Amino acid sequence: MSKMNITNDIVTEYIHNFYKPLSNELDDLREQSENNNIPIILKETENFLVNFLKIIKPKKILEIGTAVGYSSIVFATAIPGVKITTIEKDEDLYTLARYNIERFALTGRINLFSGDADDIIKTLNADYDFVFIDASKSHYRDFFKAAEKKCLTGAVIVSDNVLLKASTVDDSFDKGRRHRTNIKRMREFLNYLNEREDLSTALLSCGDGLAITKLNDE
Repeated sequence: MSKMNITNDIVTEYIHNFYKPLSNELDDLREQSENNNIPIILKETENFLVNFLKIIKPKKILEIGTAVGYSSIVFATAIPGVKITTIEKDEDLYTLARYNIERFALTGRINLFSGDADDIIKTLNADYDFVFIDASKSHYRDFFKAAEKKCLTGAVIVSDNVLLKASTVDDSFDKGRRHRTNIKRMREFLNYLNEREDLSTALLSCGDGLAITKLNDE
């Protein structure tokens, strides 16, 4: 396995052969981000999410963890007309995201906030039908509970990187035990999702792991 993928490198390379960027400009943004070690969604995760969003056709998306705006721009490009609210705590990343969103002429559809997600989410309307969580891994449960209150019935919440390069499954993948807190809290978060009978959650090994949760329709 590579440092970013939880599947065999040969399998990952094969899957990447099927990756098609939505535009040359997005492909350039991906390359720039990866070259600068800025975390963005993996290629197989992007492929999955683009097709998944085309199926469920959300009208309003909440994203927690903007980074440089790559995933928000992908979502807006893939789903014409969708409105996106995205939150980034890091000021430097927020500045880069704002620049990229302006460069892609998406300021009218992507509303970018800078600050603490919990505080900002409290101010939002409860009309989101899709949520994407890709921020501080140790706070996923808090993010989920806050976002859930702002969702329509039947909404879908996708949490990214939940397998933490396989260390969520086995401590031996955490060399030097440097990420013990993140691992412990991620396990608690996944158990929390699994134990809630009012939710339907599927855990996938796509990318670095996705938890796909559907809120009850009732």
